[in-house]
Amino acid sequence: MNPWLSRALYLIQSDVKRSSDTHLIKVELPALKKISLYLKDESTHPTGSLKHRLARSLFLYGLCNGQIKEGTTIVESSSGNTAVSEAYFAQLLGLPFIAVIPEGTSQEKIDHISFYNGECRCVDSSAIYSEAARIAEELDGHYMDQFTYAERATDWRGNNNIAESIYEQMSFESPAIPNWIVCSAGTGGTSATIGRYIRYRSHATQLCVADPAGSVFYDYFMTGDKTLVSDRSCRVEGIGRPRVEPSFNRSIVDRMIQVPDEATFGTLRFLTKLLNRRCGGSTGTNLYAAFQIIAELAKREEPATVVSMICDGGERYLDTYHNEQWLTDHHFNVQPYVDQLEHFFQTGQWPELA
Repeated sequence: MNPWLSRALYLIQSDVKRSSDTHLIKVELPALKKISLYLKDESTHPTGSLKHRLARSLFLYGLCNGQIKEGTTIVESSSGNTAVSEAYFAQLLGLPFIAVIPEGTSQEKIDHISFYNGECRCVDSSAIYSEAARIAEELDGHYMDQFTYAERATDWRGNNNIAESIYEQMSFESPAIPNWIVCSAGTGGTSATIGRYIRYRSHATQLCVADPAGSVFYDYFMTGDKTLVSDRSCRVEGIGRPRVEPSFNRSIVDRMIQVPDEATFGTLRFLTKLLNRRCGGSTGTNLYAAFQIIAELAKREEPATVVSMICDGGERYLDTYHNEQWLTDHHFNVQPYVDQLEHFFQTGQWPELA
């Protein structure tokens, strides 16, 4: 084998061995004795998000396919977290990295990409795919294209993917098999991995995907129309898409819930009190959908276990989702959702909003 390739694979595997698995946090629900809620905390990865797993898989995929060689410039279209994680692995291998990001990406994420010596090029959100492909061709580099390859780069049968990790950690809980796993979709790679693993292991778990406002994934799930596009941009960075991405697999999802932006941001405020920490926007989307499912289970008085995830920390969004002035400037009234969640947490009763 090529000595550089052998060294690159060794470095990535060494990085895996240095990293312990992420925590699975049990959230106490005092008013709901029959329901258990667990959160897979992906913010504890070295690069701070769920996308660390994806970036590692995409690099291994590119290396083993002969697309990434010594000196190859790595290019990605990303709204932030994937680019942060890919910049980390590019630096690890001594490769240049360019992130093509949509205008409006948080400065905190841009700073994180730069920290790992990545270069950022901001373009209109509709042009990130074509511009990334153009740059890669111009520089004879490799376009990672997470939106196409996320679902196939990850080994969904195991190899320490997020699904295998969840079930391994849940094996010491009672019951060991969750009734629901709730995640959100950006590329669709995470939902594809979890959905396939559930079927591969013949688990009785159902998969719910939470989708933010402005995304077409929910409408695609309901209609099956792959040509759907949206002229709205998602306020929740990292999830939801204006088009149906090739990596999003509708057939392995049992349910989707569309979450309003105000519900997402209200959930973040509620979680700050509940967990004593700030979480990123996609976590708010995940958890609002998870609480809806829990409310339905509680109403039917069904004992159940629900697993969701903390995708990244809130430190990257101090100027946006966790900034009261930003919420006011964008006309987001989150208090009704905060009140709804606090009432549910305290009483076990889910009040419907007008």
